[in-house]
Amino acid sequence: MAEVGVRAFAAARALVGVRFRPQGCEPATGLDCAGLVWAAYAAAGVRLVRPRAYPLRGWGRERIEAALRAAGFAAVEGGARAGDVALIALPAGQFHLALTGPESLVHAHAGLRRVVETPLEASDGAARRWRLRGDD
Repeated sequence: MAEVGVRAFAAARALVGVRFRPQGCEPATGLDCAGLVWAAYAAAGVRLVRPRAYPLRGWGRERIEAALRAAGFAAVEGGARAGDVALIALPAGQFHLALTGPESLVHAHAGLRRVVETPLEASDGAARRWRLRGDD
């Protein structure tokens, strides 16, 4: 199972360009940051429990982390691996999810209105990372 994260990251990269849609969970109609993570893992063969009725803004860290745990992820320390989920704290208490790769992040960018791949920056390394349990 150690390769599921690699497959999920590859699936996320294949979704670059898909339009952004709040609470979007289907690539055909649009994805948000959580929907991207769930769609990428589904494409990698893993069906995750998906949070329902979450707001675009205003969900606290505790609720996001609880949703990640319910989906089968566990917080990890140490070196990042492809397919890790980065929980990124943005200004004003907003949080964002992205899938990490060796040198980049794939995420649904609300401002650009699409899924994008961006270089991994030093500040991204400080984001709390989550890995699918059993993907050792």
